[in-house]
Amino acid sequence: MSGRGERPPAPEPLGAATVDAHTHLDACGCETAADVVAAMDRAEAVGVARAVTVADDLPSARWVVQAAHWDARVSAAVALHPTRTAELTDDDYAEIERLAADPRVVAVGETGLDYYWDYSPAERQQPAFRWHIDLAKRLGKPLMIHDRDAHDDVLRILREEGPPETVVFHCFSGDAAMARECVDAGYVLSFAGPVTFRNARSLREAAVLVPEDRLLVETDAPFLTPHPHRGRANEPYCLPWTVRGLADLRGVDDERLASSAGRNAERVFRLDELTQPRSSVAPGP
Repeated sequence: MSGRGERPPAPEPLGAATVDAHTHLDACGCETAADVVAAMDRAEAVGVARAVTVADDLPSARWVVQAAHWDARVSAAVALHPTRTAELTDDDYAEIERLAADPRVVAVGETGLDYYWDYSPAERQQPAFRWHIDLAKRLGKPLMIHDRDAHDDVLRILREEGPPETVVFHCFSGDAAMARECVDAGYVLSFAGPVTFRNARSLREAAVLVPEDRLLVETDAPFLTPHPHRGRANEPYCLPWTVRGLADLRGVDDERLASSAGRNAERVFRLDELTQPRSSVAPGP
């Protein structure tokens, strides 16, 4: 487990399959192939058919690529989180580039800027972000953005570097004005548990105006567990609470939102084009 307490009980299954566009299965407590299969069995039982598991440092990057080859329902995203950029070496960058080229890695991420934590100064984060933007363009893979308290600089650097074809703002945290700017730029916005929090008014206003074909859903597990289980351990099977909260906010039924978000994830990450895992483990009963 992640150290965040017991997992909530399973939610009611969704009426249509969807995709968890951003999770951290290793931080959820998964270590082995059997752990990954068990987590995805729990997710699939409630309508979460696939998940993108995301790295934030080098050991995690190595692990998520393995996990994507253990279960066909799992794909990976690889990068060095902005808070991990204080002391990067050429060898670190070379290994990330090698891992990101794996055929079951569907995005370069999460990368971006984080001015909330004091682990890495901005003058180290920004060059690393620019490097990851270039890597995404060279590999032809989507760029998965982490943006915490850094909206202006993230958008500025994307403009200066020229974004790759597909940019995903993971766990979007901006307001309506930023959402409009991202939509106008052609970016995709992914929403996690905070969109279900009643006190997140600016975020909830932003979530309403995103076009249906630019919207993803995610858990960011084991963090950001949605209402009504805020503060407990999160996992991909918890996604239906976010789907239902977001659907209610947007005035659509949850089946429609689950289906459209799932299709968007399949398109954005080209999930139907993935090669088969090298060592797939059969799902449980």
